[in-house]
Amino acid sequence: MAVDKIIFYLCSTLIAISIIFSLSLPVFTVLFFNYDEFHFFIRQFIVGCIGIFIMWWLSRLNPEKTLVWIGFGLLISCGIAMGLMHALPASMVTDAGGARRWIRLPGFSLAPVEFFKIGFVYFLAWSFTRKFSEGKRTLLDEIKILMPYIILFGVAIFLIAVMQNDLGQVVVLALTFVTMALFAGASARLFSIGILGAAFVMTVAIISSEHRILRIKSWWGTIQNMVLSFLPDSVADVLREADAPEPYQISHSLNAIKHGEFFGEGLGAGIFKLGFLSEVHTDFVLAGIAEEVGVFGILCIVAIFITLLYRIFRISARSENKVYHLFTLGVGLILSFSFLMNSYGITSITPIKGIAVPFLSYGGSSVLAICIGIGMVLMVSKRAKL
Repeated sequence: MAVDKIIFYLCSTLIAISIIFSLSLPVFTVLFFNYDEFHFFIRQFIVGCIGIFIMWWLSRLNPEKTLVWIGFGLLISCGIAMGLMHALPASMVTDAGGARRWIRLPGFSLAPVEFFKIGFVYFLAWSFTRKFSEGKRTLLDEIKILMPYIILFGVAIFLIAVMQNDLGQVVVLALTFVTMALFAGASARLFSIGILGAAFVMTVAIISSEHRILRIKSWWGTIQNMVLSFLPDSVADVLREADAPEPYQISHSLNAIKHGEFFGEGLGAGIFKLGFLSEVHTDFVLAGIAEEVGVFGILCIVAIFITLLYRIFRISARSENKVYHLFTLGVGLILSFSFLMNSYGITSITPIKGIAVPFLSYGGSSVLAICIGIGMVLMVSKRAKL
């Protein structure tokens, strides 16, 4: 059977868009740090070409022979790397905001968590297929089945949320984990308990961290007037946060989107990238793109993403092999949750989580990890009845 080439072309298109905006958006960063004007463009171009090659190369391999090795290789190697990161000397680890998330290698830095997500999804697909058999089970039986996974996920939470101070990645993995368990055969009751458990863990993680509390207050300060206008004054007065910190990045993100209007200011003509949005080429890339190519450009990108996700979930639905079915589903879920969390965050619908936009945000680790995941999906597509 043939590879789903449309997925390959869609992903390559998104990578090409990221390369174009890696030249347009980081203007202020280039000037502030006195980089060469093509600094980000050249790096993203090289990473993009490598990512496209990886997708093409993986698509040609036999999934029965290679998928398990890639999946477990990513899970084990990146899990060990995340565990050892804090033991490495400062010269080998990039520190950002007190969190060690990148390992320095000659010429570039690597974020193991991005590759760990792909390996973790494959492990869940491989293991769920063996643990969830046909037939009715009591809720207690299901909890017993999932307990080892919950313990493993607790280790992942410690490595990512505690040691790397990255709650956003944990949220993506938690949502993917719970949804994959449901499709593997867990009952709706267990799914509901899983959602409540994930919400409890998130709440504990937020209230135990001062900077996360400030981030929630900042987000609430942005939307509270709109929300509280629908509530009685007595309730609104209790919920109103008078001293909420100014949501600096969100305000400029919304202004950038508004300034772009429907067709945008033109490629390279945005002004909010000039020091107002400090992470405009990474976490706020959609806001920067919206200002330059407008709502029309964003709608085109959304259409590409929707088509891509449709093709991925279509492969999942038509894969007779349950491991392939669950793994492809998991990759699609990671892409979906990451895109939604970022887009909701920059528009103040939800708090900012610091999640990269798949393919579009500047950064080699994110692009390469997603390309590996898509390459594995393309490998599986040869066995699906499309």
